[in-house]
Amino acid sequence: MEKYIFYENELEDEFAGDSIKAKIIDEKYDYQGGLSRKIGRVLWYHIIAKPIAWCYMKIAYGHKVVNKKVLKELKGKAYYLYGNHTNNIADPLVPTVINYFRSVYVVVHANNVSMKILGKITPSLGALPLPDNMKAMKNFSKAMENIIAKKNIVTIYPEAHIWPYYTKIRPFKKDSFGYPVMYNVPVVCFTNTYQKRKFRNKPRMVTYIDGPFYPDQNIPKPQRKQLLRDMAYNAMVERSKNNNVKLIEYIKKESEKS
Repeated sequence: MEKYIFYENELEDEFAGDSIKAKIIDEKYDYQGGLSRKIGRVLWYHIIAKPIAWCYMKIAYGHKVVNKKVLKELKGKAYYLYGNHTNNIADPLVPTVINYFRSVYVVVHANNVSMKILGKITPSLGALPLPDNMKAMKNFSKAMENIIAKKNIVTIYPEAHIWPYYTKIRPFKKDSFGYPVMYNVPVVCFTNTYQKRKFRNKPRMVTYIDGPFYPDQNIPKPQRKQLLRDMAYNAMVERSKNNNVKLIEYIKKESEKS
């Protein structure tokens, strides 16, 4: 055990530790990009980022993927990928490592496109910042529609906030599961766990993949979202039991009434 972190709200508290001032994502933000974005996608993502991500995860975390065979069913098909949010460096890399020969996009906080230098590159790496108004939402939805139409993959972290090395699954809402319902595409979930290594103090990251889960067309849309959420959540909770290293103890603050 290395340290303690006290939290108040599992749905809202953030422990990423950065101090980036996020810019407003309004109707002026270009989700699609032009020719430069397409060139940047090939150069920064497919040529540079992918091999770096794979090597970094192997060297830094001894990364291992379990049950990757479930993705064979989805070869050449669009789907939504949901995972737990426990590492500010590894989390953006894991979806790409899992789908090394596919094109993956990630729904992110505006922080990820607000950095002076890197923020100009992250859109080419697949960053889709959440919109801040309804006009921007239309552009965001259009970009999402194009990605799915091209049979690509969109990653969403439903817990929304980073809790470093957290070994359980925080409760999350069904709202983010509206996209696979809207486009009638399957859901796959992944659970990053931290496990002991014989010769290194730094734990190994083992990622478990589950699914695919399909929207049930025989029930109303709100129930479809809830069912997808529950299937993903239950699978992730079960996989989180494979954690056997705890670097940080998260303790809920007692309320003033108590």
